Amino acid sequence: MEYILIFISAIFVNNIVLAQFLGICPFLGVSKKIDTSLGMSAAVAFVMTLATIVTYLVQKFVLDPNGLGYLQTIAFILVIASLVQMVEIVLKKVSPALYQALGIFLPLITTNCAVLGVAILVIQKDFSLLQSVVYAFSTAIGFGLAMTVFAGMREQLELVKIPKGMQGMAIVLVSAGLLSLAFMGFSGVDGGLRTLFGLD
Repeated sequence: MEYILIFISAIFVNNIVLAQFLGICPFLGVSKKIDTSLGMSAAVAFVMTLATIVTYLVQKFVLDPNGLGYLQTIAFILVIASLVQMVEIVLKKVSPALYQALGIFLPLITTNCAVLGVAILVIQKDFSLLQSVVYAFSTAIGFGLAMTVFAGMREQLELVKIPKGMQGMAIVLVSAGLLSLAFMGFSGVDGGLRTLFGLD
């Protein structure tokens, strides 16, 4: 039951983009079309889950035993950057079609603060490895959901007449704010489910 709560909470209640404001750069920059948003979401889901596993193991078996916890951020950045490069090389050799599909998005993930944010959050929340994997994958789904819905909104905005003063980034930011408000409607779901299943 705990894993289901982590899953629901990460996607809807504590959405990484709309509630925690991590990963805003790709959210605003790569969300002009639904297909590019889906590509970015798939790449983020893959890298975020893999990066969380590796950084968790680095934290528990390298940093903590040697008293190097203060190097967490630098170590995690290096791990994520290396991981993205390795994934890129492996995909190029093993699956050229998948590499072509994700190719342009993989370098962008290196600078996506949502990946680093999730890696640090699972350590702060003191999750187990399995909880960390569930949280990372759920967060990636939440990221993808927010990106895809927002891309749909932006595609619809291109079909309507917008006042001159609101064109461009102004209407994009207003739309992002409205989407964030819509997701705030899920804020009581987490507590309600915990009470329902007696986990409080």
